[in-house]
Amino acid sequence: MIAQSPPWVRPVAIVAALFGLLTIFSGGMVLCGGTAAKSAAGDAVPVVLWFNFLAGFVYVLGAIALYKFAVWAQQIAWVIGICTALVFVILIALALGGAPFEWRTVGAMTIRSGFWLAIAIAHSRAA
Repeated sequence: MIAQSPPWVRPVAIVAALFGLLTIFSGGMVLCGGTAAKSAAGDAVPVVLWFNFLAGFVYVLGAIALYKFAVWAQQIAWVIGICTALVFVILIALALGGAPFEWRTVGAMTIRSGFWLAIAIAHSRAA
């Protein structure tokens, strides 16, 4: 049985799906694109780039679950949020160790982890 979803769920699910599709597109361009795409990415950290690209597919899956207010939507939001935060910690550790990185990646990881952890917390309260 699917519970009635709060009014915030569907708009947030649509944003999450768009976020996932944009993540797949941008990561795919850097990973599979030509020299210009790789150059535009600057000092991309490979583990973060690959994680975000693959996570984009999970974002879309999570968005679908959230839109349907499926029972497992809460779990997938927590998994995405926690895994993203852990990869963010790896990025910070690499940066502190002297690895080249882009500050925009720090901003993006802040947004990504915050977005999914906020969804997980809000869903936990709504369920």
